[in-house]
Amino acid sequence: MDKFRMMFQFLQSNQESFMNGICGIMALAAAQLYSAFEFTCPCLPEHNYAYGIGVLLVPPVWFFMLGFVLNNNVSMLAEEWRRPLGKRGKDPTVLRYMFCSVSQRALIAPVVWISVTLMDGKSFLCAYSLDLDGGRFTSPGFSFENNASVSQEDLTRMMAKIPCKEIYDGGHMVVREAVTRYLRCVSQAFGWLFLLLITFAAFMIRAIRPCFTQAAFLKTKYWSHYIDIERKMFDETCTEHAKSFAKVCIQQYFESISGELPSPHGHRPHRSDGDDDSDDEEKHLSDEDKLLGIRAQDDMNRVLWNWHTCKPPLSLRRDGPDGDPGNEHVNGSAHYVQMKEMAEYTSTV
Repeated sequence: MDKFRMMFQFLQSNQESFMNGICGIMALAAAQLYSAFEFTCPCLPEHNYAYGIGVLLVPPVWFFMLGFVLNNNVSMLAEEWRRPLGKRGKDPTVLRYMFCSVSQRALIAPVVWISVTLMDGKSFLCAYSLDLDGGRFTSPGFSFENNASVSQEDLTRMMAKIPCKEIYDGGHMVVREAVTRYLRCVSQAFGWLFLLLITFAAFMIRAIRPCFTQAAFLKTKYWSHYIDIERKMFDETCTEHAKSFAKVCIQQYFESISGELPSPHGHRPHRSDGDDDSDDEEKHLSDEDKLLGIRAQDDMNRVLWNWHTCKPPLSLRRDGPDGDPGNEHVNGSAHYVQMKEMAEYTSTV
């Protein structure tokens, strides 16, 4: 049990890295699943390039949008951006930090897809087989200069069929294996170059970040976490209030209607165990406490409306029991120490 607790604490403390790894693994699994199927190129001069580039670029765009859709922080970012100003200002740096955090996770899957697709080389072969000079990969004993009967249109159509092994019929002119091997090597070279650039960019971001003011970074990170936690706790508080409100409402309904229903034995049923009654009273009181003084539908609607339109300022205050500064008696003498403390956390969030 302790091992599971330690593992859970480790995952919780490294939640961002863990989720980034999960996104990368899912994207890699999707790319491998797609490559497991036979890649079908149209093998037509008019469509090869569009299809090959589409397979390379369209799925990353879809993965990027899906990363935004599946990230819960997107709605929080949009809500914070569009909410009325009220008594709490907005800090553009916090919104920028939240957007960068969401975008960073959403970019993992597209990067993995592009890398795996370039390493595979099939889409690159389909897109760029027309751009090669067929004279560099001719069969032994064949030359286009000595065979003027082969028109440029026929050569283009033949080069477009190179990705399709089943329908390729130009083996006597152009060696298909040589063209395929060359284009796949170029594609893998671009794949490694792409990975190198992405890794270098990530390294530069990690290395340059400490060179700037850490106070501004810590401030934006703190308030972005605060906005996330505040929203979650508000939702939890509303859920608890709704449960308590429904429970108290139902209890009051049954209590009010129980007196109107005749008992089959001419008297109302009663419990012989006093402990059960005391437990019910304690539960009822706890539910009453969870209502926090809000006992009407209009009051709750006003509270929710005010929370959206005019959130309270981020300024905490500690007062005495009666709202006045607390007093402390020292050594039995009439010496009072003022206990009122004011803690103001000023932020432009």
